[in-house]
Amino acid sequence: MIAYVTVGADDIPRAKRFYSAFLPALGYHLTEGSEGLSYALPVPEGQRPVLPDFYVKPTFDKQPATAGNGSMVAFEAPSQSQVRALHAAALHAGGSDEGQPGFRADYGPHFYVSYLRDPQGNKIALFSSDPNEPSRDG
Repeated sequence: MIAYVTVGADDIPRAKRFYSAFLPALGYHLTEGSEGLSYALPVPEGQRPVLPDFYVKPTFDKQPATAGNGSMVAFEAPSQSQVRALHAAALHAGGSDEGQPGFRADYGPHFYVSYLRDPQGNKIALFSSDPNEPSRDG
């Protein structure tokens, strides 16, 4: 099981604006500290944390943060309309478009996805795969 994902950021306030445009809508709570941003899902009373957590931090080696070539973090949304809304919100908050919301021929008929780059260049996917919503096939 993946426990957490960390992406580097040189401009934490700019990263906060981007990630806070969509992660709270997916249930993530933000904790901010001197080490950066920590987004986590709420922990129900008496239960273990829902993983993974998502961290946005300055680099440990103090070198400029860079995006990984071929790396991507995907967040699941409950509906296609939320994928569209969150994609738009993330663009408005400083992200760049890497693929408008829609179906992709290479994936299953219910996989509805959009792609973004955060202000640092990290690739982010927002997707929904609810079989009760319209599919690529009709």
